[in-house]
Amino acid sequence: MNNNNTVRANGNTVYVKENENINQALRRFKKKIDDSGLLEELRQREFYEKPTTERKRKAGAAKARWNKKLREQQLPKKMF
Repeated sequence: MNNNNTVRANGNTVYVKENENINQALRRFKKKIDDSGLLEELRQREFYEKPTTERKRKAGAAKARWNKKLREQQLPKKMF
């Protein structure tokens, strides 16, 4: 923490207000980091992924989304 009561990471800043619990400020900071997508990007860049593997992963995710959409649109099975 800096002397001016800020928590900072890559441009995401949260100012701790007077008489504010540090846990509340930390919760706001975590929400801001989560909304920015910073952690997901860091996890993706942690290890190199070959372009073919990336394409296969994205195609599999798209197929799963499509199947989920089809499942949700189906009529329920008869219960007899």
